[in-house]
Amino acid sequence: MPRSVNHVASRNRRKKVLKLTKGYIGARKNVWTVAKNTWEKGLTYAYRDRKNKKRNFRALWIQRINAAAREHGMSYSRLMGALHKNEIEINRKVLADLAMNHPEAFKAIVDKVK
Repeated sequence: MPRSVNHVASRNRRKKVLKLTKGYIGARKNVWTVAKNTWEKGLTYAYRDRKNKKRNFRALWIQRINAAAREHGMSYSRLMGALHKNEIEINRKVLADLAMNHPEAFKAIVDKVK
């Protein structure tokens, strides 16, 4: 009895990965084994960088808050310490947005904790 192989399914599985690697350079886009390895590694980078994105944004917010706080004669650490001491619960994302887009509101917060 001849060996039965499901070519349709295996071809579709390969085409799916090759379609995902469209736009890659060289053999990474059209050689099955290279494309599959590249695609799998790309998934690990995506997972890692979803975590790094949060880290990078937090660092950006802290820099913006620090710059705005120093304009009002305070450092970042003293501002955050004063906020916690006065039980003002406002996160860094909102503080950074206030510092960038609404400086008068940020100044009111700094004046309240001074």
